[in-house]
Amino acid sequence: MKARATYDSVSCKSESQTAARDGSTDSASLISTDSTETKESLKTQLKAVREKLRILQEFQQTLHQTAEHIKIQAKCTEKQIKENFVKLYQLLSNEEAARIKALREEEEQKNQILRRKIEKMRKEMSSLSATVAAVEEEMKAEDALLRNYDATLKRVSQCKAPDPEDISGVLINVPKHLSNLKFTVLQKMLKTVDYTPVTFDPNTAHCNLILSEDLTSVRYSDEEQTLPENPERFDMFACVLGSQGFDSGSHCWDVEVGDSTGWFLGVMTESAQRRNKIFSRSGIWLVGHFCGEYKAHEPPQSPALLPVKEKLQRVRVQLDWDSGKLSFSDPLTDTHIHSFTHTFTERLFPFFGVGCDISPLLILPENSSVKKDSL
Repeated sequence: MKARATYDSVSCKSESQTAARDGSTDSASLISTDSTETKESLKTQLKAVREKLRILQEFQQTLHQTAEHIKIQAKCTEKQIKENFVKLYQLLSNEEAARIKALREEEEQKNQILRRKIEKMRKEMSSLSATVAAVEEEMKAEDALLRNYDATLKRVSQCKAPDPEDISGVLINVPKHLSNLKFTVLQKMLKTVDYTPVTFDPNTAHCNLILSEDLTSVRYSDEEQTLPENPERFDMFACVLGSQGFDSGSHCWDVEVGDSTGWFLGVMTESAQRRNKIFSRSGIWLVGHFCGEYKAHEPPQSPALLPVKEKLQRVRVQLDWDSGKLSFSDPLTDTHIHSFTHTFTERLFPFFGVGCDISPLLILPENSSVKKDSL
């Protein structure tokens, strides 16, 4: 029994040790499995974090690029402001010099009139003074006076000086030089400068479009500019908007399309998307020339062919927001091209699309005027 007990105890001990070893192995296996799953889960989460970090880093880079672009914009805009004011100062300086010259010329003219009158008066007074002196001298000699009385009396009676002439009109015409001076000068200056009813907004221009400094001309270039990817900017098609939107009233602008074989003109709603495929969404009304054909387009509808007989050099765009009408015509021949009707409910911006580098699109100036209440 004792040996049996010993065997049993050894056997139990051995089984216990084996069970312990098996349990330890199972635990290690479970720990290894859990660790692998945890790592995979963390890798998945970490991948998402890295992607988020990449997006933020790209956005940060975009912000830095935008900040640099703002510096360039500010510098260029300041330069153009100064250049324009130099031109205005020169115009004002020239006008000031011309008006001072006119004043000096009138002053000299009036002084000449007075000098002639004064000289004439001096001669008349000298003649009278000589007569008075001679008669007074004769009057001192009584004998001679009596002998020559008749002759002296005749000489005195014949010595009649004319009355002084009227001197009206010899003063400076002050109102001529000062009346409504600012208004008159501004009116004259406006005849030497252009007023353009619509100008381009460079912050909306596609990177392949080059705008003129005065924002009235746009041309296509194969070379892309480095510009901020702001949401206002067109990113897929070479388009640009006008800087001023309209939500009431009537507006008109003429565009020189010249020999360009690829262009679109029209209006676009303020809320319309400017990214990606803009010609598949509503909120845009266009007339254009592509692939040798003139078409009207109101997305998402398909473009409609227009029966234009002669090549267009200029296009007039007329928007009557209140009556919901957008019309296109040829101002050179006064020929109607196409009209859209729509109940507009939001602000509309002039739209320009350029797909050809043969010639730029040019917004033409119109006659301008000065209002008295603006002075």
